Amino acid sequence: MESKNYKPISYVYTYAYRDEEQSLCELELRTLFDINNINNDFRIIESSVKINPSRSPFIKERIDVIYTGNDLQDILQKVKELKVGACTFKVIYVKSADFNQAKKMSFEDRRKIEREIGLHIDGEPDLIGPNRLFGILRIDEKWVFGEYTKNDASWLRHQRKPNSYSTALSTRVARSVVNIAVPNPVGTKAIDPCCGIGTVLVEALSMGIDIVGSDRNYLIVPGVRENLAYFGLEGEVTVRDMNKITEKYDVAIIDMPYNLCSVLPDADKLNMLQSARRFSSKLVVITIEEIDDILLEAGFIITDRAIAKKGTFSRHVIVCE
Repeated sequence: MESKNYKPISYVYTYAYRDEEQSLCELELRTLFDINNINNDFRIIESSVKINPSRSPFIKERIDVIYTGNDLQDILQKVKELKVGACTFKVIYVKSADFNQAKKMSFEDRRKIEREIGLHIDGEPDLIGPNRLFGILRIDEKWVFGEYTKNDASWLRHQRKPNSYSTALSTRVARSVVNIAVPNPVGTKAIDPCCGIGTVLVEALSMGIDIVGSDRNYLIVPGVRENLAYFGLEGEVTVRDMNKITEKYDVAIIDMPYNLCSVLPDADKLNMLQSARRFSSKLVVITIEEIDDILLEAGFIITDRAIAKKGTFSRHVIVCE
């Protein structure tokens, strides 16, 4: 019996972030895994929720746990049951962010564990081009073993768009915001009604999310369509004032318009947010200003938030229902 037919006990993820990204990372993780508290001592999350790690700019890898043990000997005994058939395999020791533990486990020690586990698996190891990957990880005093999936970071190529604006969201922030807005894409209909150059649209469409985009600036829309086509993506992008949207959506993502020379008047912000309240059930808004009072006046309830920093520049990411 091959392990592909085993039902995972749980899913274990490792993650990492830059110091200025901690708040945004924690909001994304809370949303994706529906948890309240994030323990950054180990930067590991164990969950019953299965997420493709390549969705996130912060998640590094996932282990689909099929065996657990109190010590390594438990794992060695259990992997003897593993049948990989004609597939070749490789075992990867996954390091946690527990720096004390990392100091105790040298590179040679990790390779030794990988080899020892590999010798107990009934199959053909291949360190160069294996058909299947397995991960072994120590979580405090517990060991876990299972199928291994690494973040392929394919979204990094989205940084090289044909058209971009200096004030646009970074690819990392945009991708995280999309995950916060649409943690479960199945059956969710999203809209970016102020799509700008299309940074959010690129990330959402690349993840297979049902999203449409629009902007009232007719000059910008051809550039958005060119960006989508450049990455082989297809999506609806129209010239439209968001105040005239009549369709209903499950969630809206709005990066509040701004530039360095002027600030949108409060009355215009209120009109935008009242419109969003009318056509969407959930809103994720990105703003450089304090707009809590305007969100409340528009009829939203703020449920969570984060700050995405870049140097001295900060963006507020606010989740509303």
